[in-house]
Amino acid sequence: MTDLLNELGAEHDQKQFGILDEYSKREIRRAILTAVAVPGYQVPFGSREMPVARGWGSGGLQLTLAVISPSDVIKVIDQGDDQGVNAVNLRRLIVQSTKVHETTTASEASIVQSRHRIPEDGLDEQHILILQVPVPEPLRGVERDMRELARMHAEADYSKMWVSLYEDKVRNGVITQTTGYPCLVNDRYVIATTPIPRWDIPRLDQSPFLTLFGAGREKRIYAVPPYTPVTPLTFEDVPFEVEYTPGANCSQCGSSKSFLVEIPGPASRWVCSDTDWCERNSGKAQ
Repeated sequence: MTDLLNELGAEHDQKQFGILDEYSKREIRRAILTAVAVPGYQVPFGSREMPVARGWGSGGLQLTLAVISPSDVIKVIDQGDDQGVNAVNLRRLIVQSTKVHETTTASEASIVQSRHRIPEDGLDEQHILILQVPVPEPLRGVERDMRELARMHAEADYSKMWVSLYEDKVRNGVITQTTGYPCLVNDRYVIATTPIPRWDIPRLDQSPFLTLFGAGREKRIYAVPPYTPVTPLTFEDVPFEVEYTPGANCSQCGSSKSFLVEIPGPASRWVCSDTDWCERNSGKAQ
């Protein structure tokens, strides 16, 4: 953790490493350091125009280009798939502009930029996980006024969120919210966990790696530092549950202990969302 913070705070001699200028990188790094110092707090930053449309990962891309160095190895995934359109285009942009090495294996990467998934491989203290964020405000669904939202976060007044979850439970019998499930970070701020599935949320709790969240369109950065408690909002008599389909197994590797997605068709089947992990687990990786 100390090495990561020192790297973020260091002045780099490289000129125009990547497509961000050094002034922009310093501003983003300062915002990252503030976010790490106050876990879960949304830090505003001057989001730059990027050669990707806002909403297609411009926030995550800016974080990656601000923290990456020539010695880093990058992995980019799109909902677990290294070959998704979003992943391929962002990876190509990062690699071509920085000349860093790329990989599809999470354990070999030092920076993992992801859209909506955390790799099945265990990440450690040497990893930085960067998540692309479409909507960073977890209370947007229960309150629209920006001043009131700021007050609610300042006073840790999350009663409307609790009421919303209670109404969901009463109306549907279960809490139906799946992706972007609200979580309390370090017993203080509620954050939007981005559209990652509930399956991945336990991996954020006391995780050894640094997690950075970047929202380019909303101009916000927040973070979950290593070994920080992350608690999903739930009731004492309604335990938090991850997605699970009894009897479902991956049709390629046979796993029932990874996050599975259903492939529709005449004979629907289940496959691992993390394609690289699935290939290595089934012995198909070259």
